[in-house]
Amino acid sequence: MANLNTIDASEIEKFQAMAAEWWDPDGKFKPLHMLNPCRLSYITSQIAAEFGRDLTTPHPFKGLRILDIGCGGGLLSEPMARLGATVVGADAAERNIPVARVHAEQQGLDIDYRHTSAEALVEAGETFDAVLNMEVVEHVSDPLAFLSACHDLLKPGGLMTCSTINRNAKSYAMAIIGAEHIMRWLPKGTHEWSKFITPDELYELLSKAGLDPVDRKGFVFNPISWSWRLSERDLSVNYVTASVRPS
Repeated sequence: MANLNTIDASEIEKFQAMAAEWWDPDGKFKPLHMLNPCRLSYITSQIAAEFGRDLTTPHPFKGLRILDIGCGGGLLSEPMARLGATVVGADAAERNIPVARVHAEQQGLDIDYRHTSAEALVEAGETFDAVLNMEVVEHVSDPLAFLSACHDLLKPGGLMTCSTINRNAKSYAMAIIGAEHIMRWLPKGTHEWSKFITPDELYELLSKAGLDPVDRKGFVFNPISWSWRLSERDLSVNYVTASVRPS
């Protein structure tokens, strides 16, 4: 009789170790951990406003289906699941998926993690109330095609949050020279300055993809308090947008 248990304990241990790295606030993903409270504040407030949800209730996103595209280790997927949403976490980097699954299981969370792309999800006929598209669009080969796929994944009236990095001298100094070379928060070559997108360009791309941009704010780093905050005016480096698929 065939051996039905093909789990390799040593492989699982490797994923456990990587999961610990993803979720280590002082590890290689420290910049995301530092930014995460700011990102979550924006995302949750936008979803709550769009769908009339009360964030003071235990599971305000119950009944909502949310896609976290480019989910990595699940730093956004897990909070969404805790808020009651049905979450699909998708990433094109295959090794991220087992890592994210292990950590979600450790936390007792049921999240549908998949090694796939936005385009493949469209092909499969998947639809969502909200799409979290955070720090992804500057890494794709065709931003308009990618955002068009995200549009197709939204139900009419659905909401997408999309964050990226502005393209100017300050963003080059902060996101590449500062983050990659001086602070070494990110491996050198993580970002290509030429692929950064200005807020006006992103608004135009979102509109061309069939979405209605409704909001944009900056993520601003304070080197004195060593923390991030949302800004109405300063979109000079990191920023985030909200857009809606028309009903």
